[in-house]
Amino acid sequence: MPVLTRLIPSPVVVDIRPGALDDLASVLADQRISQSGRLAVAVSGGSGARLRERLAPSLPGATWYEVGGGTLDDAIRLAGAMKADHYDAVVGLGGGKIIDCAKFAAARVGLPLVAVPTNLAHDGLCSPVATLDNDAGRGSYGVPNPIAVVIDLDIIREAPARFVRAGIGDAISNINAIADWELSQRTTGEKVDGLAAAMARQAGEAVLRHPGGIGDNDFLQVLAEALVLTGIAMSISGDSRPASGSCHEINHAFDLLFPKRAASHGEQCGLGAAFAMHLRGAHEDAAFMAEVLRRHGLPVLPEEIGFSVDEFVRAVEYAPKTRPGRYTILEHLDLKPNQIKDSYADYVKAIGS
Repeated sequence: MPVLTRLIPSPVVVDIRPGALDDLASVLADQRISQSGRLAVAVSGGSGARLRERLAPSLPGATWYEVGGGTLDDAIRLAGAMKADHYDAVVGLGGGKIIDCAKFAAARVGLPLVAVPTNLAHDGLCSPVATLDNDAGRGSYGVPNPIAVVIDLDIIREAPARFVRAGIGDAISNINAIADWELSQRTTGEKVDGLAAAMARQAGEAVLRHPGGIGDNDFLQVLAEALVLTGIAMSISGDSRPASGSCHEINHAFDLLFPKRAASHGEQCGLGAAFAMHLRGAHEDAAFMAEVLRRHGLPVLPEEIGFSVDEFVRAVEYAPKTRPGRYTILEHLDLKPNQIKDSYADYVKAIGS
């Protein structure tokens, strides 16, 4: 009797540890990644550029491209520049914007991408999605998964603490996203991919329940692994469902309604997840999530990121419009502004001050 399985898109190399960057050249020399050593390396003007001096001697066949920002135009320009030569692979070295630009550009020219993030701000470092600013605001573009991911925890520790905190909020929000997915399955019949859901949920739970903090290598290891697993979960499901529910709808609403005042992606997702868990009646889970977010220095109230209660209510009301066709607790309850305000008051009481 034949054994039927499915192939899971995932990197051929995942190296997460202190000092991993010292062995980047060996990873890139893997015959599945680069046979000739001809590499296009995209870096930012900040953390990536500082690492260029350190890495350039070990990558003699590399051409270095400095990327100005995280816009669609930046990514298209990068792809155009890379077309002028022949490379085996693209390396994205820097923060989330550079990784996303490199992912899009690599896909555009048909090359594999090696992701080398210098912070853990969100789960996009190993996802099949590139999020780029465009003329209409911000867009998500489907791309292949990275062929390799190298995360040096020594480099991560040097990044501003707020970037690591943002990654915590994004990882923990998986728990709410899976609850939304399962709600949609019960209510609308939407199919849930059990493997993708299990991976994303356990990634979120591992970060939520870890007793350590951002100064601990053990905790950073768990967080980095959680973000990588979340990206793979999205590849398995074929969309962002394992990591994006009402929490991300609220985040997108903040970005669209208050583009010049929005906080980081992870901060808004973590806050949105805690509130959404309260909305679904999981009050103890919401309170515990808020407690953990607070312990890591993340916001659990809109006032903590500069928004009034009325602005938060407006964002929650607008949130379902950001993902038409996606069913979450927000679509399920279809709350009016006064109901959102009452629910928020209950949420504040439940999580304490």
